[in-house]
Amino acid sequence: MYGTSDPTAAERTAFRRAEKQYKLYKTLNVKGRSRSRSRSGCRPSSGEGGGADLSAVVDFHALLAADGELPDGIGRRECPGFDRPVFCFLDRPGFYFIPGALSTEEQCCWIRESLKTFPQPPNRTNLTAIYGSISDLLIAAENQQILVEAENPDIQERNKQNNCGGKTESKYFKFVDSESQKGEEHRSNAATTLVRKLRWSTLGLQFDWSKRNYDVSLPHNKIPGALASLAKKMAIPAMPSGEEFKPEAAIVNYYGPN
Repeated sequence: MYGTSDPTAAERTAFRRAEKQYKLYKTLNVKGRSRSRSRSGCRPSSGEGGGADLSAVVDFHALLAADGELPDGIGRRECPGFDRPVFCFLDRPGFYFIPGALSTEEQCCWIRESLKTFPQPPNRTNLTAIYGSISDLLIAAENQQILVEAENPDIQERNKQNNCGGKTESKYFKFVDSESQKGEEHRSNAATTLVRKLRWSTLGLQFDWSKRNYDVSLPHNKIPGALASLAKKMAIPAMPSGEEFKPEAAIVNYYGPN
């Protein structure tokens, strides 16, 4: 996807090139030769305060506010029955952009769902490979609980983790109140820390990252009804007339504030 020896596939690296061009770097002031090397994600400050050249970036919100003709290479997609404006690049068939696709209230709703319900088993997250299936992570974080290794998990707890696609090794983890663990030596992680470490969760058919493929043998639930309806609606501009999008799987990515 990001690199290939096939010269005919050069266009597939366009996203990667743009990502590198517009990546934001934290400013790092360094002194002395011993600190001349910048850390990952940081660049030494040049004192000029400059940034990336954004002259080639298309501001679709500005297009909405502007009257008259659109810039060269950009068009509108007319979609009967679709209540939002849709823009497209004329030389990139299949690419559509919907400004203001979700209201502020809708965005807040899906942010809550992405933390409260999307990481719930049998959905898998980047934490599953380390701790097995973890239930009610957000509730545990709100209650200031910690995740500890269970020394003698009961049969019900073992079956719960295994049936949800969790770890099958001898280690099992559970949330407990931090006060109950004072004075005891346990490997533990605060639930609030685990929430910050969330990077992705999978909905519907589960994706096997090691094989780069979907594993239909893993337990899974269908895409939540409200999310499926939203996906079907937003896919209307890209679907052939008379056909409906059928969402079966999704990957939710989590990003920090920086």
